[in-house]
Amino acid sequence: MSSSSSRRRTSHTSYRKTAAVALVGVSALIAAAVQSGAAAAAPDRAPSASGAVRPGAETVRLSPAQRAALIREADAAKADTARQLGLGAKEKLVVRDVLKDADGTLHTRYERTYDGLPVLGGDLVVDTTASGATASVTKATRAAVEVASLTAAVPAAQAQRQALSLAKDAGAARATADRAPRKVVWAASGTPVLAYETVVGGLQEDGTPNQLHVITDAATGKKLFEYQGIETGTGNTMYSGTVTLGSAQSGSTYNLTDTARGNHKTYNLNHGTSGTGTLFSGSDDTWGNGSASNLETAAADAHYGAAVTWDYYKNVHGRSGIRGDGVGAYSRVHYGNNYVNAFWDDSCFCMTYGDGSGNTHPLTAIDVAGHEMSHGVTSNTAGLNYSGESGGLNEATSDIFGTAVEFYAANSSDVGDYLIGEKININGDGTPLRYMDKPSKDGASKDSWYSGIGSVDVHYSSGPANHFFYLLSEGSGAKVINGVSYNSPTSDGLPVTGIGRDKAEKIWFRALTTKFTSTTNYAAARTGTLAAAGDLYGTTSAEYKAVQDAWAAVAVGSRSGGGGGGGTSFENTADVSIPDNGAAVTSSITVSGRTGNAPSNLQVSVDIVHTWRGDLVIDLVAPDGSAYRLKNFSSSDSADNVNATYTVNASSEVANGTWKLKVQDQAAQDTGYINSWKLTFP
Repeated sequence: MSSSSSRRRTSHTSYRKTAAVALVGVSALIAAAVQSGAAAAAPDRAPSASGAVRPGAETVRLSPAQRAALIREADAAKADTARQLGLGAKEKLVVRDVLKDADGTLHTRYERTYDGLPVLGGDLVVDTTASGATASVTKATRAAVEVASLTAAVPAAQAQRQALSLAKDAGAARATADRAPRKVVWAASGTPVLAYETVVGGLQEDGTPNQLHVITDAATGKKLFEYQGIETGTGNTMYSGTVTLGSAQSGSTYNLTDTARGNHKTYNLNHGTSGTGTLFSGSDDTWGNGSASNLETAAADAHYGAAVTWDYYKNVHGRSGIRGDGVGAYSRVHYGNNYVNAFWDDSCFCMTYGDGSGNTHPLTAIDVAGHEMSHGVTSNTAGLNYSGESGGLNEATSDIFGTAVEFYAANSSDVGDYLIGEKININGDGTPLRYMDKPSKDGASKDSWYSGIGSVDVHYSSGPANHFFYLLSEGSGAKVINGVSYNSPTSDGLPVTGIGRDKAEKIWFRALTTKFTSTTNYAAARTGTLAAAGDLYGTTSAEYKAVQDAWAAVAVGSRSGGGGGGGTSFENTADVSIPDNGAAVTSSITVSGRTGNAPSNLQVSVDIVHTWRGDLVIDLVAPDGSAYRLKNFSSSDSADNVNATYTVNASSEVANGTWKLKVQDQAAQDTGYINSWKLTFP
């Protein structure tokens, strides 16, 4: 579902690395962090030989017992960690997960509470070296977590009525509150506030279960945010041919329980829409006949897809199950009647599949299974909010890993491709649901980023990230892969050279699990994937530069050479706070070593974190004091952040000297800071 905007939108902050300690700051298949410390360039990591992963950089495979032990250690030390991070006396950390690199680096993901209340948007990741020193901290919010009072001015019943009304307006059937509204601290939209979280159940308009989360300001009664918690995505299968399935035997009866993969089970809902259903069982160990009319066929496809996805995450990324704890999820097939969708549900820790139009095309293909299970992985790692730009990245992550799982399966009946849902024929004409090489081919997805993309349905705002992944893997232009023809364009008209899908997958997975937070947006995703590429391959590597170029090709950030693919760049990465409705601030860059005047196509790349970009007026100030307007005030531009490259005719200015970026916030309520900016002389 798409979210509606309010005056205060979710803050999606971006971050970057520093030499000092850095504070670097939920779906159906169909339709930021910050830093503190010295302002200095990140030290280059040495490149690895022949593009191989740097020794010690990859995450190691942990057994469930090893992971549990690390979580216990982190839990025992969480009070000390909170003090070291400078958290307030009322704040406490809750350990969610721990990953470990081969060199001993630990990546510990935490949630936060404030005076016992959950802090939504307060998640963070702490990286510590093998010696126990803090290397970096990635936070979802920059703001100090504190509220003046925990006493609500608005009764909980009012928040509940609002949430139910929103759900009914969206076409929900049998909308009821799953539980009474709970008090929370909402920290994902700038200044933390006391709020209510209400979860509305029932069914969505298309029959998908409903878990609409509505955040209401406890002081004013205004809606602050909303997102959908349901994330939509020997056997004789319909799509994958004859395959081997994991099953269990009890006496003379077999059932679909995969004992080798966390006891993953597959159930028959028999067209129901609730409950677990009936575990598939029978007198033999053969499941389905390849036809949709046989109820076991969809079960065979779903069970196989879950097994392949489990194997992919375990063998490629060292992750044992969706949560990393060795426990299997479960699958439900034959949901509803003529239900054309599939979805992941955190509350049941399960995947659910409809049978498609006419109940003839179950949505149980390999890439769909990989897509839905990957929603579970995202929920249990970065927890990307399922709305706005982070929602698009959430969907793209499932498309990326659904595609990766399909390639990994190496199944001759369903070969790997960069098409999403090409086997399930949702459109009725044999075309896929989505295209990664050129997302707009589906008629709704976006090829490139733009400032209003956060207001687009998450299944379509996922386009730029899907496009980025394709370009990073395969490069731009026309080519044929596994018999499928692709022709991927770039927003800047410049070519991109791919680094191979295997490396692209590793970079995205590392970013998801160690760099992204609940509020990560496109700008922060670029920063996170660059950090991941730097960790794995070095910041001077071809892989690092390819990540820069692939993002620039979808209009996020600049090329590896700066600006339009080449030239000399000068950058300032120091944070400068922008006063709310206050005086202008500046950030300076000293240019030296140039001769003559600046060019007529001087590139000014601006990265500003802000919760309402329309408030900002931005100028480039030349060494002689001349000002060049880059961006005007706009009361209607409610998007987050400014991440753009402007072209300035500065040919009348002497190149050498001190240039300044001047920024003024001209309206109240929303806040931000200059994250970095860069001048590029082509």
